[in-house]
Amino acid sequence: MKKFVFGILFFSLFLSGCWDRRELDQLAIAVAIGFDKVDDEYLISAQVVVPSEMSLKGGTGGSQVTLYTARGETVYEAFRKMTKDSPRKIYPGHLRMLVIGEELAQEGISESLDLMSRDWEIRPDFYVVIAKEIPAVEILNVTTTIESVPANKMFKSLNVSEKAWAGTKSINLDELITDLISDGKEAAITGIQLIGDPKIGSSKQNVESIMPAASLQYDNLAVFKGDKLVGWLDEIETVTYNYISNTVKTTVRSVPCPNEGKATIEIFKSKAEVKGNINNGKPEININVKLEGNVGAVECKINLKDLETIAELEKNFEKQGKELGKEAIESIQKQYKVDIFGFGEAIHRSNPKEWGKMKDNWDEEFSNLKTNLKVDLTIHRTGATKNTFLEKIKE
Repeated sequence: MKKFVFGILFFSLFLSGCWDRRELDQLAIAVAIGFDKVDDEYLISAQVVVPSEMSLKGGTGGSQVTLYTARGETVYEAFRKMTKDSPRKIYPGHLRMLVIGEELAQEGISESLDLMSRDWEIRPDFYVVIAKEIPAVEILNVTTTIESVPANKMFKSLNVSEKAWAGTKSINLDELITDLISDGKEAAITGIQLIGDPKIGSSKQNVESIMPAASLQYDNLAVFKGDKLVGWLDEIETVTYNYISNTVKTTVRSVPCPNEGKATIEIFKSKAEVKGNINNGKPEININVKLEGNVGAVECKINLKDLETIAELEKNFEKQGKELGKEAIESIQKQYKVDIFGFGEAIHRSNPKEWGKMKDNWDEEFSNLKTNLKVDLTIHRTGATKNTFLEKIKE
C-alpha cells in the first residue's frame, strides 16, 4: 500500500493541470486581423484591445484598441515579428473579423488562410470580408461610433445588415474554405470600404462629431475564381445571389403600382429551390423562389382593400424579380464565367454521371448554361392602415 501511494505521488510531479496556461496580462487580445501584400511580403495588422481602457473602473479616455503591424515572408512570420513592437504576444482566440486587402485577394488568398485554419488557438467563427480598393490595414485603422471597438462594429453591422437587407452576406472561415475547395461552386465574399477621409478616420476627432469624417460601410460581393478575386457584383447581382443562395432573412424591395408610383414590399420569408437537369445532353437549372411579405409603404393611389389590387402588386413584383434576376444571372455568366451560385452542385446531385463528364470544363458550361427562374410572392398584410393618407392630401 505504501508503495502504491508513493508511486502516485511520484508520477504526479510530472503532471500539469494546464500545460498551455497563459495569464491575461501576458496576452494582447486581437479582435480583428488584416492581411495585405506589399511587394513580396505579407503585411499583417492586428487590432488589439487596450485592457486599461476596457476596464470596468474606467480608463483615461483614450482609444479602446490599438493597431500593430509587421511584415514577413509568411503570415506566421509576420505575426511573430509583432512582438518587436507589442509588449505581449498577439492572441487571436477572440477574433471577430478577418479583413483581406483587395490586392492580396487578386493574387490568391489560400496560402494566407492556411495559418488561420491550422492554428488551434483560432476559432473559425469569425467573419471574413474583402477591403475594396484599399489595404486592409487602413480599414482596421478607422475609429467608429456607437461601437468603440471597430471590430465589434464591423461584426455587428454585418450581422444586422444580413438580417435586414439582402445586399450583404456573412461568411466564416469554415464556410469560405468549403467554397474554395468545392466542385461546382465558387466563393463570394462581402466587401467593406472606407467612406471619407482616412487621415481623420484614424483619429479620436473622427468620433467626436455627429457625422464622422470617415466611416466603414459594407459593399456588394466580391467574386472569386478558385482563390483569386476576379471582380465585384453590383447591387442587383448581389441581391439575386443571396435569394438563390437562401441567405435572405428579411429585406425590402420597391414595386410598381398598378397605375403609377411605387409601393415597398417587406419580404420576411424567402425560400429558393435550385434543381439541376440534363436536357438533350445539356445542363439546365430550374430556380423557384417563393417569397412571403407585407406591404411596407405606399407612394401611389391604390385600394389595398381590393384583393385584385394585392394580386396585381404580387404580379408586378414577380415580373420585376424575374426580369432583374435573369439579367443578373446572365451578367455573371458572361462577365465572370464563375459559378458562385452552386449550379454545378445541383447538376451533380441530379446526375452524378453526367457531372463527372463536364466538371473539368464547368466554367465554360456555366457561361452557356440555360436557367429557368420563377418568382412567387404572397402578400399577407397591408399594415396598420388599409389605404395611404397621401391620397387624401393630394385630393
